[in-house]
Amino acid sequence: MMEQKVGRFPFPLKGRIPNFKGAEKAAAHVFQMKEYIEAKVVKVNPDSPMLPIRTQVLKDGKILLVPTPRLKDGFIHVDPASVPPGEEKKAASLKNILNYGEVIPLKELPTIDLLFVGSVALHRDGRRLGKGEGYADREYAIIRELGNPPIPIIGTIHSVQLVEDDLPKDEYDLTVDWIATEEGLIKTNSPYEKPSGIIWEEVTDEEMEKMPVLQEIWNITRGTETRK
Repeated sequence: MMEQKVGRFPFPLKGRIPNFKGAEKAAAHVFQMKEYIEAKVVKVNPDSPMLPIRTQVLKDGKILLVPTPRLKDGFIHVDPASVPPGEEKKAASLKNILNYGEVIPLKELPTIDLLFVGSVALHRDGRRLGKGEGYADREYAIIRELGNPPIPIIGTIHSVQLVEDDLPKDEYDLTVDWIATEEGLIKTNSPYEKPSGIIWEEVTDEEMEKMPVLQEIWNITRGTETRK
């Protein structure tokens, strides 16, 4: 991305979901999709290239859900009714989002209709490469663990991030159903199954401590105070 000069602020691009030139064009393709038009509650990741999507979700009167940093507190809920006309972009920015929305308990999480995920690279068959910390995979597993039905997953990237490399795919890895680039939409027809919930045997004690949301989910779904 640096060689072809398609990245944009914030820099450096490495170590994050990179922002890219044409993010608005990629987002515009999504807004024509039936899956987007019919969605009432949309989860969008907090990274910079997704700002146009978060903004439009609010403009279109849809509920916006954004995961908190490192999933420490779960999800931020923004009701478009609480955003004055013209302030959607401001409300969708991480700097101001909590002035318009609030972190909600997982028990109050509404059914999500559509999920956007950030990526460092995507394969045409839906496999993705993220930052390597597994938060996007965990977010989807969390909502499924809480009873959310399977939903479409969309990834937006620059076309140079579309790769033919043999990306690794583990049982807990999330794949995408659609890829949106500045050039258009790609349906992946992914042959890979998505996580149906949290694979608890893969969750370490350290992760349980760093992400209190995991203990909360365990309590909700198991009815016990601590994981055995």
